Amino acid sequence: MCGAFERVILVVLDSVGIGAMPDAAAYGDEGRDTLGHICARRGLNVPNLVRLGLAHIRPLAGVTPHINPDGAYGKAAFLSPGKDTTTGHWEMVGIILDRAFPTYPHGFPQEVIEKFEQAIGRKTLGNFPASGTEIIKQLGEEHVKTGRPIVYTSADSVFQVAAHEEVIPMDELYRICRIARDLLHGEHRVGRVIARPFLGKPGAFFRTERRHDYAVEPPRPMLLDDLKAAGLDVVGVGKIPDIFLNHGITCTLPGNGNRQALESTAAALTEQSRGLIFANLVDFDMLYGHRLDIEGYGRALEEVDVFLPALLRGLKPRDLLVLTADHGCDPAGPSTDHSREYVPILATGPAVRRDVNLGTRATLADIGATIAENFGLQLLRGTSFLKEITAV
Repeated sequence: MCGAFERVILVVLDSVGIGAMPDAAAYGDEGRDTLGHICARRGLNVPNLVRLGLAHIRPLAGVTPHINPDGAYGKAAFLSPGKDTTTGHWEMVGIILDRAFPTYPHGFPQEVIEKFEQAIGRKTLGNFPASGTEIIKQLGEEHVKTGRPIVYTSADSVFQVAAHEEVIPMDELYRICRIARDLLHGEHRVGRVIARPFLGKPGAFFRTERRHDYAVEPPRPMLLDDLKAAGLDVVGVGKIPDIFLNHGITCTLPGNGNRQALESTAAALTEQSRGLIFANLVDFDMLYGHRLDIEGYGRALEEVDVFLPALLRGLKPRDLLVLTADHGCDPAGPSTDHSREYVPILATGPAVRRDVNLGTRATLADIGATIAENFGLQLLRGTSFLKEITAV
């Protein structure tokens, strides 16, 4: 049964954190503040996000709060340990981890690499934490000469394989990554295996958009499966289907960058559907946060803000739009890795109450619990804020 809303549009602003959590120091993230540092060091002109209540969540340098926010606003903490994409998205749908996915600050154990090399029939290069753009600068030429795929990781739980598309064709790179996914289980069950293709010549290598993620199979019960089982639509935009291994997804739409993901989301709004439209805007994290590019990050936020009115115009009378994030990735550094931060929650729509302060939510699962309650379902974790945001 449908409650106050016929559709929920959940848009994840990938890595747009809003200040360090109390336990950030345990992750090496004390003082990191994605939105705060962008505002303080660059300035940010996002009037539409401000109108929804962004500057009411916490003070932001140079940003004046809107007098009467056009929706509900707050921020969410994480109950799960970790600060990666899988952990953040899983918590949104009610999956709380009891331990973090493993990370490899010194590279993967030799026995893991040896098994991988034997399974794919090739030796590898790398096997250390690195920025994706830097490692292809460092090892790309040797890779082209030898045909050896580049293996690397980061502070997050990832096993990444980079290869030049003209050296290792895409089908082969994807096959190699599926082999890695099958091998990495038990104590080495990383959150994601990621295919990282690139092109170009030495000194001018560049990553392409044919990246593919191989995530861990999500446990049940889980919101997306429950929605699908109830006969509802679950539209996955961008990397959402990859994150959940297509579990619960009824329709997939492209979103290789922010613009395409926004256009796909806007197109989905024109269709007759009932359920969830779930989108990820990947550029903040992939192109700017990890590269410590404050200017690019700020510009990308402003570009999304310019597009936002098109989404708002596309909302039907019983649509709910929720904007949030999955972790932080402070482009002010000092680390290029994700950061353990609170994430914003902005909720709006024709049937949403105005100027509602949702406060600090104990878990990002509160979003999933809200969606579940709206559709007559119930998650094991999270506290719904449906009644707080529903206009009387």
